[in-house]
Amino acid sequence: MPTILIIDDNPAVATALEVLFSLHDIDTVAAQSPDEGLARLRRGDIDLVIQDMNFHADTTSGEEGMALFQAIRGQEPDLPVILLTAWTHLEAAVDLVKAGAADYLGKPWDDRKLQASVNNLLELSEARKELARHRSGERRRRDALSRDNDLRGVVYADPASERLLALACQVARSELPVLITGPNGAGKEKVAEIVHANSMVKDGPFVALNCGALPGELIEAELFGAEAGAYTGAGKAREGKFEAADGGTLFLDEIGNLPAAGQVKLLRVLETGRFARLGGNRERQVRVRVVSATNADLAAMIRDGGFREDLYYRLNAIELKLPPLAERPDDILPLALHFLPAGKRLGADAERALLRHPWPGNVRELRNVVQRAALLSMGELIQADALGLPAAEARPASPGADEPDRAAIEGALARSGGVLAQAAAELGLSRQALYRRLDRLGIRRE
Repeated sequence: MPTILIIDDNPAVATALEVLFSLHDIDTVAAQSPDEGLARLRRGDIDLVIQDMNFHADTTSGEEGMALFQAIRGQEPDLPVILLTAWTHLEAAVDLVKAGAADYLGKPWDDRKLQASVNNLLELSEARKELARHRSGERRRRDALSRDNDLRGVVYADPASERLLALACQVARSELPVLITGPNGAGKEKVAEIVHANSMVKDGPFVALNCGALPGELIEAELFGAEAGAYTGAGKAREGKFEAADGGTLFLDEIGNLPAAGQVKLLRVLETGRFARLGGNRERQVRVRVVSATNADLAAMIRDGGFREDLYYRLNAIELKLPPLAERPDDILPLALHFLPAGKRLGADAERALLRHPWPGNVRELRNVVQRAALLSMGELIQADALGLPAAEARPASPGADEPDRAAIEGALARSGGVLAQAAAELGLSRQALYRRLDRLGIRRE
């Protein structure tokens, strides 16, 4: 049950409000002076304050109430406060509303108007508390994730990234092969580094090979090494990536580009740990943790005969699905700030442009855009036009400041998780006004 603190020197006011709020299952506690009210507030469990503006006879300036309001703000910056007084001074009301007062009502008050304001504020306050609890839980989880694991300096803020990193650290401690799937430029190699850094072979080497960056005839030599004369230009023997990664991790990017002969050899190494160099007969034994990655649809390649099904299941003992940057939007600004050189900062319009862009090139595109803008911007501040991003589709114009359109209302409802009081506050409407617009536009209330 929510609790309201009433600070008023007239006991009759507290009694009247107690009767009113008890009809709506709201508890009240009363204090007859600012000092008594602040002392009660320090004990906690207060959801809203209703305070008088004058506490001494023949005092109508409101200065006592202004001082009390500032003291409450100092103790509880987010606590909603309704100002109540028989002496309403417009200038004082405007000043205190600007300072964060939730409402300003005159005595005698209208019960229905006061109750509506209280209901709205309590609902919004509960939503804020829930959001604060959620964020506090997120901070604790992230602190624990960073404390207990080596995240290799990865920058993230989105819950989707947090879930992926937690899973990567969990599976890192097994010896099973890991397949990282996701679009180009999303950061698959960084995830592979994190898997290695938290594995049982973290003290061994981390060796990477991009199978898509080499001609098919050279991939086998890169993987398994080659004896002298094994192919044109092979003047001397050379070790491959498996030998280089012995006792550590081998990261195979773009694994879908591995040719058929290489797939057969790779499958045998995964099964036995043994292989022979290209052009050689002597078998070599290695102990390597294989982490592979692809942006290709390997299941479709299997159906088309381009990838071995038995190799796929050997590589895909554990799959880590890395979402594109557009599906983890809370990562965009932290990553952009990370890519900014010292002495540069983003303007508000630049931040909005970054958040609106769909990022088909993912993190790699974001890094290039930010670094290019920093280079081209002469001053400290980077504006949106320096980013060189295509203009976002214009949002439909609202009929007026107090008449948000369907898109604005649905967006606010989505961001608030369906909490009507929170959505109304974002749109600058009362909850009742939002109800009317929902009914008029045919938007269902959940």
